[in-house]
Amino acid sequence: MEKIQGVTFKTLKETYQTPLYIYDEGLIRNQCRLFKKRFRHAKVESEIIYASKAFLTVGMAQLIDSEGLYLDCVSQGELYTALKAGFPSEKIVLHGNNKTKEELLMALNFKVGMIVVDNDFEASLLNELVNDKHIVQVMLRINPGIDAHTHKYIKTSTLDSKFGMSILDPKTMETIKLLSENPFIKFLGMHSHIGSQILEPESFYEHAKTVLEFYKQIKKTLNLDLPAINLGGGFGVKYLKTDQRLDLETVLPEILDVVYDTANRLELDIPKVYIEPGRSIVAEAGYTLYTVNQIKETINKKKYLFIDGSMNDHLRTALYQAQYDAFVVGKERLEHDTEYTIAGKACESGDIIIENIKLPEVKENDLIVVRSTGAYHYSMASNYNRLTIPPVVFVHNGEVKTIVRRQSFMDILSHDEELI
Repeated sequence: MEKIQGVTFKTLKETYQTPLYIYDEGLIRNQCRLFKKRFRHAKVESEIIYASKAFLTVGMAQLIDSEGLYLDCVSQGELYTALKAGFPSEKIVLHGNNKTKEELLMALNFKVGMIVVDNDFEASLLNELVNDKHIVQVMLRINPGIDAHTHKYIKTSTLDSKFGMSILDPKTMETIKLLSENPFIKFLGMHSHIGSQILEPESFYEHAKTVLEFYKQIKKTLNLDLPAINLGGGFGVKYLKTDQRLDLETVLPEILDVVYDTANRLELDIPKVYIEPGRSIVAEAGYTLYTVNQIKETINKKKYLFIDGSMNDHLRTALYQAQYDAFVVGKERLEHDTEYTIAGKACESGDIIIENIKLPEVKENDLIVVRSTGAYHYSMASNYNRLTIPPVVFVHNGEVKTIVRRQSFMDILSHDEELI
């Protein structure tokens, strides 16, 4: 692979230097359209909400709006970014656990389309803040207790999760009652998200069935017919050549079939169904371009490629033991007969990008491209060791657009104050 959307990696290096986050804009748009096309059902209303924590900038928010998706935000910073991008507030969903009073007031003042309440404490806080100036749509996040087969850090629906309220907890029904009885709240239903990077379709179907069984309990206990259900995201993507990505063409319509059939079986009204893809929209559209600075061989013959990036711009390997593929620009057709560990320049032994990858012989100044870095890379980037955060570019039909400029040393110092 020498180029992306008609632009060579060497040209991108010459123009923008490295490290560099690169996005295939066309692929992002295609993923948005795939979700909108396949998440449809003749008898079930549905909506797609982009989970912005995966990757959000002003330009990305504008792209999501242009593709007709909603946007979820989990902080004032994300909400501010969306509003500065001109994103319609009525299509914004405020998420996140531990929302502050200020965050809730900001959401209410800008009349966001929906607030997902995380717990009983937050429900009580929101209950006091709402008034007759604006009827706010609200959902409550619950934990159905489904064990998604994924890394423990991205399982989000276990009974002791920091997110949401367990469906087994009596306080959950009390919280639903509180929210549903407030005249300034339009209570829509339950939100749940069982985890990220899920590759087993049955997890999604079991999830929908379990939540709808809980809807049956709610109807019996509180005499409430809930008009909507939000099943979150978690749709797995391909990181390695050997990975099998989730078949969205099949899974998306099947989720709606399961909702329709289960609601009918339980004699419930058919709810509108929301989902929240994030990683599956942007992960495979992203690449990170690095330059090889040094090559080191240890006494035990372990070979390191030291690149000009680090865990500052690629945290997921250190955080989740995530695995990635990479290639050397211009050498993909050569025999991959040398084992390297790609490491960064941060002062941490755990600053490893890829452990033990087979590549052709690599030289100083070669360009390395790490695949599938579109989700949670720029979002998690930091200034550890006072390293600068790389720029972000979108490439489409031979055109390159700067989405985030390269951070400068002055940017890093911009909030520092002198002591003397």
